Amino acid sequence: MPEHVSILQLTGVAVLALASVVWVFGLTRVLRRSLAEPTAWHPAHPLHGLPNQRDTAPHRESVELTPAEHDAFAGLVRQLSDGR
Repeated sequence: MPEHVSILQLTGVAVLALASVVWVFGLTRVLRRSLAEPTAWHPAHPLHGLPNQRDTAPHRESVELTPAEHDAFAGLVRQLSDGR
């Protein structure tokens, strides 16, 4: 053991090395398991955690603006686009 290295430093290096080995071992197990069990994505199967899924887009909603609202919106657009 080198004289200038404390017991805590040696213990820290040993713990980090052990943690690295465990991490690499766990990562290889996960990767091997994911390669051994190929799973295909089936869009026909709905996701159970989400509410009912639709195959079509939602209906568009629109509201007719009064002339005063239309002018106010046009003024707002002009005001925001002046900085560009």
